[in-house]
Amino acid sequence: MTTSTTTAAATASLLRFATAGSVDDGKSTLVGRLLHDSKSVLTDQLEAVELASARRGQEAPDLALLTDGLRAEREQGITIDVAYRYFATVRRRFILADTPGHVQYTRNMVTGASTAELAVVLVDARNGVVEQTRRHAAVAALLRVPHVVLAVNKMDLVEYAEPVFAAIAEEFTAYAASLGVPDITAIPISALAGDNVVEPSANMDWYGGPTVLEHLETVPVSHDLAHCHARLPVQYVIRPQTAELPDYRGYAGQIAAGTFRVGEEVTVLPSGRTSKISGIDLLGTSVDAAWTTQSVTLLLEDDIDISRGDLIVPTKDAPATTQDIEATVCHVADQPLTVGHRVLLKHGTRTVKAIVKDIPSRLTLDDLSLHPHPGQLVANDIGRVKIRTAEPLPVDSYADSRRTGSFILIDPNDGTTLTAGMVGESFASPEPVRDEADDEGWDF
Repeated sequence: MTTSTTTAAATASLLRFATAGSVDDGKSTLVGRLLHDSKSVLTDQLEAVELASARRGQEAPDLALLTDGLRAEREQGITIDVAYRYFATVRRRFILADTPGHVQYTRNMVTGASTAELAVVLVDARNGVVEQTRRHAAVAALLRVPHVVLAVNKMDLVEYAEPVFAAIAEEFTAYAASLGVPDITAIPISALAGDNVVEPSANMDWYGGPTVLEHLETVPVSHDLAHCHARLPVQYVIRPQTAELPDYRGYAGQIAAGTFRVGEEVTVLPSGRTSKISGIDLLGTSVDAAWTTQSVTLLLEDDIDISRGDLIVPTKDAPATTQDIEATVCHVADQPLTVGHRVLLKHGTRTVKAIVKDIPSRLTLDDLSLHPHPGQLVANDIGRVKIRTAEPLPVDSYADSRRTGSFILIDPNDGTTLTAGMVGESFASPEPVRDEADDEGWDF
């Protein structure tokens, strides 16, 4: 990568995306091809892959080895853990989470996709949409991932037939749209041969859409968190008490969402005390405003009691506090989550005691049916839970804020993470299909 390319990439926008797909759909090969053809692989990494491939008797380098880093993954030929990769082009910077495809690692996909703005779901063109495809689409919908790409892979094995691609794209798009996924793009590819990954395919002249990389570079990241409800979970109270700063009291943390401005009236939750922002310190400099992901220190006009775990919010846009939370959860631990289970609930920087009051349903992802009152959730299960907390918490709906609408449940005995939760409704309401005929006739 040249100096000019590096400089341009450093100032480009950032896209976080995750890949998912069933075992042997070619997901790791796609990621390897994407990195290789976009010139994002270091020479020594490529040499190591070529050497490992030669040991296996393969003539060409196995690009899947660029992401399958665990020994067990290479031995079994599957992805087990989430692999994060960072790369950049002139147009955009990327953080990629390559997630496992096997059903027993669904929880790992939840981890990888929880912060993603786009999900690439792979399908083997020979097999079409299978149960795991629907599962991954449902997880993406549950996590409110705003953009989903259907990559129909191994088109070379179906003679690059357009009808095969069209049938798979139609089935998947209908299913994902029914879950409320707002943006779905289907792309026919061959990760092994490189068709439509970075370069357009000469074998599919019937396809006129973007390549995978072109779509990743141009997809709009429209859900800018700077315009969401402003939230600052307090991580630390700064009181130097030095001769230079005898009265300094600042409240430090990373802004989870929104924008804070000097002079704005704010409320501290859960206490409900109010004050105004008298100053904002950012990297040792006073600023008039700060926004999402910036780590700042807020100074307030009034000396009020604030500690780690409190949430600072604009008074005009404060969430309600509650001790009763209903949420959709993905259970990630091997031990089951049961009704009556006593847990710790971590929301932002605050951790409180809680109890699982009810598990109203477990979701069957192949047909989205609900199994009522299962009594427990086991590893990789997704279901609805009702939780009672020992102290009131200021929670947003996950649909409004992925950062402050999420939480985790922790085993109080050993600190194990049990469950990842999303407050509020399970799926977004799908957009109604608009009939062009509705535009004809009378205007009322």
